[in-house]
Amino acid sequence: MAGALKSTSVDGTLILTLSNPGLKNALESGIYTAGIEALNAAENNPDIRSVVIAGEGTIFCAGGNLVGLQASRREAPEVMAQSLDGLHNWIDSIHTYPKPVIAAVEGAAAGAGFSLALSCDFVVAADNAVFLMAYSTVALSPDGGGSWCLARTLPRALASELLMCGERISAQRLCDLGLVNRVTAAGEALAQALELAGKLNARASNVLSSIKELINEAPVNTLDQQLASERSHFVRNLHHANAGEGIDAFLQKRAPHYR
Repeated sequence: MAGALKSTSVDGTLILTLSNPGLKNALESGIYTAGIEALNAAENNPDIRSVVIAGEGTIFCAGGNLVGLQASRREAPEVMAQSLDGLHNWIDSIHTYPKPVIAAVEGAAAGAGFSLALSCDFVVAADNAVFLMAYSTVALSPDGGGSWCLARTLPRALASELLMCGERISAQRLCDLGLVNRVTAAGEALAQALELAGKLNARASNVLSSIKELINEAPVNTLDQQLASERSHFVRNLHHANAGEGIDAFLQKRAPHYR
């Protein structure tokens, strides 16, 4: 049975669930397409203020389907390149999506599953979760932006260890390194991710979108460029109705009600 991406919503949060249980929620092209379509629809839906990506059952995602990859070796290289374009388009859509995206990780996040989690703005992981860039174990190199993210966020020696050695790293160690936001009890990652989403949903969505854009721009901007971008976002947000509500609510010591 082909893998699927299940979609539901709870209190303003879209939950996208990787569902390929026979293959440990391995990724495939239909999931990439469904993921992009879901984000495109949610972006224009004011009732959706955040997104959580989870795996069905007790595992987040085993990455690629090795049997399928072996079969792909008998096809033209362009076939695999097209499939990777689908994955990378989904990763890029998560990275640039203007609303917060949270990964809820139970069990293993391997290969492209690890890359998928890293593409999110927040990672909530169970204390039994393990992360691994297993590519080199089967003589493959990374995909899904994993090398980009790890090389930008970790010291070179540690990024090299994770990518070249393919060894497992625990949720707690990744939390200590700043790549996981919260470590929860096993079975609680989705609930804790939804709790975090609820806190984000209570904030002004236009401001969260600005912050995400500023974070994305910061590594490539000069200080002058970043200051100019901050000025532009600040002025635009100050003149948004949400700023009036937020300032009034603070001065009146009440909870704000944002659009």
